[in-house]
Amino acid sequence: QVQLVESGGGLVQPGGSLRLSCAASGFTFSNYAMSWYRQAPGKERELVARISSFSSSTNYADSVKGRFTISRDNRKNTVYLQMNSLKPEDTAVYYCNCRVRGNEYWGQGTQVTVSS
Repeated sequence: QVQLVESGGGLVQPGGSLRLSCAASGFTFSNYAMSWYRQAPGKERELVARISSFSSSTNYADSVKGRFTISRDNRKNTVYLQMNSLKPEDTAVYYCNCRVRGNEYWGQGTQVTVSS
C-alpha cells in the first residue's frame, strides 16, 4: 500500500534550480521521517537529505549543504527537495525514501541532469 511518487526532475544548466516533489500514500505520513537519496553515474547511492516527522530536524550531505533544502507538507503528504546553484556533479537519479513498519520504500526515481 505504501507508494512514493516522485516528480520535478529534468535538464537544467549549471547554477540553475529545480524542486523535486515526492507524493506519499499508504501510511500516516506525519509519523515518519523522509529522505532523499541520489545515485550518480559510476557512484554509490548516497543520502542527500533527511527530514524528521514534524520538520524539527534536518540533515544534509556535506556536498549539498547551503544549496539544497528539504521540506515537507504533512497536510499534503508530500516531501520536497529544493535544489539551488546546481552543479554538473549533482547529476543523478534522485529517489524518495522512507522506512515504515520495518520496511524500506523507494520511489521510482527522477532524473536530474545539470549540463551546459
